[in-house]
Amino acid sequence: MQIFKKPDFNFMKYKLFAFGLSGIIIIGGIINITKGKGMNYGIDFAGGSMGRVLLKNEIPTDEVRKLLSDIGLEKSRIQEIGASKREYLIRSLQTLEKSQEEEIEAHEIIGNKVIEALRLQEDRAAFEKGLKDLNTVDERELTFILEASFPEEASAIAHNILSFRISEGIIQDYAQLQQERGISQEIINTLEEKTFLGSLAVLSKETVGPQVGHDLRRKATQAVIWALIGMLIYIGIRFKLAYGVAAILTLAHDVLITLGIFSLTNREINLPVIAAMLTIVGYSLNDTIVIFVRVRDNLRILRKHDFERILDTSINQTLSRTVITSGTTFLTVFALYLFGGEVINDFAFTIIIGVITGTYSSIYQSCPLLYYWNKIFKPKKGMAK
Repeated sequence: MQIFKKPDFNFMKYKLFAFGLSGIIIIGGIINITKGKGMNYGIDFAGGSMGRVLLKNEIPTDEVRKLLSDIGLEKSRIQEIGASKREYLIRSLQTLEKSQEEEIEAHEIIGNKVIEALRLQEDRAAFEKGLKDLNTVDERELTFILEASFPEEASAIAHNILSFRISEGIIQDYAQLQQERGISQEIINTLEEKTFLGSLAVLSKETVGPQVGHDLRRKATQAVIWALIGMLIYIGIRFKLAYGVAAILTLAHDVLITLGIFSLTNREINLPVIAAMLTIVGYSLNDTIVIFVRVRDNLRILRKHDFERILDTSINQTLSRTVITSGTTFLTVFALYLFGGEVINDFAFTIIIGVITGTYSSIYQSCPLLYYWNKIFKPKKGMAK
């Protein structure tokens, strides 16, 4: 399948412009990382607590921030999910001068303080009466509550109720249980007597210690570096050193641009994003090697042409393949970005940037780098093959 019929674009003509454009983006990203906003590390790397809460009633973001400020957590990061003003992702990343075990425990306490700060006064009053919150109670505790009145059915009832709460996010009214899950009025009466419907539900909650976060950051960096070194060795053996150096510099270019864009957009760096970056490295390398194979073949076929012309010819010969592969990949990850939800959004965004930069760098970075290597070191005939 050929999108372009015998293309003859002069890509190498713009190699210096491409170097300049990439340099501006990379330098701008590095300056922003070192002198500006820096990197927005998630709790995977920074340590801390993160909770995702769904509220019964709407509360503006400013009001949520004020409630957290009142308990000394004004530095927490608050992310509104959707436009309902009912669901929030709250990260508390304070660094505490404690041992790892003490710090993990302290972050768990902070996570609980965040949840308590968002509760209504009515919830606190219900707790003081000894009632349990049906929107936060776990299945084991709910089973225990029901066993006194329904010893044979308690476990099944609790599982039914918790399944409904998970599917809905939060229980707004006891009548929902009767209408949607067939819970009898007798059971509803027992629940109303021993529980209450709190003003929020905790959809997820996690805690990471700072030492664990530091180790994960170090290992993630090592993973990227070792991946680049391994690829350099492979390409150096499979082709020549010039090809390996050009490919690795191209991959480093892709990673630096992606990190710069993440810094400029203040997106969070977490483990899924690192996985996406490693995917970018592999994807970009695959694109680059396809062009390099064609360059190597053309060095034997087009011996009378100069090296710059051979590079242009090779890029043009693989252009349809590059556009088709990149286009289909882009459409897939763009769909994930639009419809995949908040959890996978940063991962999909990383792949989108990677597909764009990987395609661009395979043409405008790897081949120009190979050209300048050939020009500077002036290998003997056949050495560039």
